[in-house]
Parts: sequence; structure tokens; C-alpha cells
Amino acid sequence: MSERRVSDDTLQERVYLALTSEDDGRVCRDIPDSACNHQPRNFLIHVVSLGATKTGDGLVDPKLVLSWLLGALGAPAAAIGMLVPVREAGALLPQLFTAAAIRRLPRRKWMWAAGSLGQGLSLFAMAAAATMLDGHDAGWTIVALLALFAVCRSVCSVAYKDVLGKTVSKATRGTATGTAGTIGAVSVFLFGGLLSLGILDKSVTVICAALVVGGILWIGAAILFSTLREEAGATEGGGNPVTVVRDQVGLLRDDPQLVRFIATRGLLIATALAPPYMLAMAGRESGGGLGALGPYILASAFAAMSSTYLWGRLSDRSSRKVLALSGVVGAVSLAATAVLGYSDGAWLRNDYVLPALLFILMMAYQGVRLGRSTHLVDMADADKRAAYTALSNTIIGVLLIAGGVFGIIASLAGEAAVLALFSAMCLGAVVTALGLAEVQE
Repeated sequence: MSERRVSDDTLQERVYLALTSEDDGRVCRDIPDSACNHQPRNFLIHVVSLGATKTGDGLVDPKLVLSWLLGALGAPAAAIGMLVPVREAGALLPQLFTAAAIRRLPRRKWMWAAGSLGQGLSLFAMAAAATMLDGHDAGWTIVALLALFAVCRSVCSVAYKDVLGKTVSKATRGTATGTAGTIGAVSVFLFGGLLSLGILDKSVTVICAALVVGGILWIGAAILFSTLREEAGATEGGGNPVTVVRDQVGLLRDDPQLVRFIATRGLLIATALAPPYMLAMAGRESGGGLGALGPYILASAFAAMSSTYLWGRLSDRSSRKVLALSGVVGAVSLAATAVLGYSDGAWLRNDYVLPALLFILMMAYQGVRLGRSTHLVDMADADKRAAYTALSNTIIGVLLIAGGVFGIIASLAGEAAVLALFSAMCLGAVVTALGLAEVQE
């Protein structure tokens, strides 16, 4: 393991030290010696690039923004219902097959940049479709473009973990992604505030403008990320998809910690699946429409804004404890919401109670995202990192598609029953997370 100190004689190095300062000074751990001198610059490129894409994520959130847009365009309910599954599964399922091709590249920053460019162009096309089409044609065209967006995102996901592991020191990776998350959350919070206060109209024109801004951010991130100083890496492990699938699934047999990590992450998808059920329960009680969702947008953005940097710093110390703590926080929030769902509805009609519970849940969700990302990068060595990422993401993609069964449960037993089940899943994740190895040691 490389462990060299970096100097602090430039502005970018002083910013780097301010964000990552620790008692033991600045050292380079688990990255090539030749990458150590570029550490401050690379760290800041990660923060700015990822911060731009996370801002774009909030501007085109399928659960809120795109759903509203398709509804305003008169798209069929079936198209609106496909937005979240296409976005989530499309970003995860292709990874088992794309990892081999990415593995053959000695420098994988180019794949992340290409994927980011593709996402930006997809958003431009969505804005054009929303401007020129309506109804059925607009709905399914945007769904198809979202599928393209998601596939490009899957390429970025596989490439990013590997590039992060080669260019940012082990002790600061969570801090880099956490800081970027905070930048994105602040930007989305401002966007949600402008919509809630009526400064920006809830109109197709405004949402199309948001799509264009998101596209610009992704393309700008692609250009910046391509300037990373990335050392050439190993290119072994590429192969045809059938062989890759067989070999990578074999990792589950060879590494019990990987199985436990995937089980923990699978249980914690409850924090991602729960918000629509919370909002559906609130809408049923209040009779409110999409325009009433302003407080929930702000709650979600504020949760990310206030917690991502902290979760990132904690993940650099113990990512398994972050996953366990996130499970506890999520379980408490979901259990409280389920109890309210079984009550007479008075609390659900309160303007502040459910947004507050959503805020707590979204804090847990941010912890899950930062904890699992940092844990996966730190648990795998450079030769297995891309394979671990692709395999775990593909399995989670399948579980997300299977998550459609919760909609059936909700229709039969109500949203409160689903939220109670999600709470139990989070508690199960606490148990499995505590059994993970302390990979930061």
C-alpha cells in the first residue's frame, strides 16, 4: 500500500486539505505511487464532476419531475408508471455485461466521460420531445430516451468505482462523494424552493429548461472528468458476456463477504422504494395533487444537503457502521409512518409530520448510498473492483424490478402494510451490516 504525504502549497491543495483534514496529515493510501502527486487535483475533479451530475439528477428526478412532465403532456398512465423501473433497472442490469468491455481499457475515465456525454444528449432529446410532442407519442418517446439515459448511466457506474479507486486515496473517497452529494443537494434544494414559492412556474417550459440545464451539467462533467490524471490499470478479465456472467457469479461462492454485502444492500433498497408509498398515503388523506409535493421535494433535498458530507466522512472511518446506522434510521422513520397510516389520518393531514418523516428517511437513504459505495470500493482490490460493482449492481437491479410486488401488496393491504414491511427489511439490514468486515482498517 502506498502511503505518501502530499504538499499544500497551492490553492487546490489547501481546499483539498480543508475538506479531508485528519489528525495524521495527508497521506496517499491504496493508490499508485505515481498518482500521489495528483491527489488534490484529482480529488477536486471528482467533487466538481460528481456534484454537477448529482445536481442534474435532482433536476430530472423520474419520481417527481419527469412524472409531472409526462402528466402535463397527457402521456398514458402506463408510460408514467414505467419511468422509475426503466431508470433504476436500466442503470443496473447492463453492468454485468458492460464491465468486461470496460475492463479492457487501461484508463476507464474515458468510459465515464462517454457515459456522461450520452446522458447529457439524452436530456436534450427529452426536452425536444416534450416541446414538439404530446400525449402517447411524448410519453413513450421520453421513456425510450430515459432507457438510453439509464444505459449510459450504467457505464458510468461501473467505470466510476474503478477510477475512484485508482485516483483518490482510500481515506478520502467517501469524503469526495459526500461533498459532491452536498453540492447537488444544495442546488436541488434551491430548485425545489423556487418551485414551491412560485418564483418558477410549474410549466412544461420550465421543466424543459431544467432538462436542458441538466444536459449541460452532464456534458460539462464529461469534459472535466476527462482531464483526470489516471494511471493505466490492469486490463485482464475481459471476455464474452456468457463467460463473464459465469465467472462473476462465481464470486458469490468464493467471497462470503460479497454475499453479505449484497444481502445488506438488497434489504436497504427499502429506503429507495418507500417514498412513493409515503406520498401516495399522504395524497389519499389530503386529496392533494402533484402541486402539493413542494414540501416533500424540499425535505428530500434538505436531507441530502445536510447529511451527505457527514455520511461520507463517517464512511471513511467505518462504512459497515454507516450501513447499519442507516438501517436503524430508516427503520424508525418507516415504522413511525406505518403507525400513522393505521391511525385515524389526522397526523397524515398535518402539513409537517410526513415531510419530517420523509426527511429522516432520506437521510437514511443518503447514508445507504454513501456507505455501500465506499464499502464496495474499499473491500475489493483493484483487480476485482469492477467485477464486484457490476455483479452487485445487476443483482440489485433484478431486486428492484421484483419490487413491483410491493405495489400489489399495497393495493391489497394498504400503504401502511408495505411501509411496515420496509421497516422490517431495514432492521434485517442492520443485522447483516454488522457482520461485514471493517474494510477501512
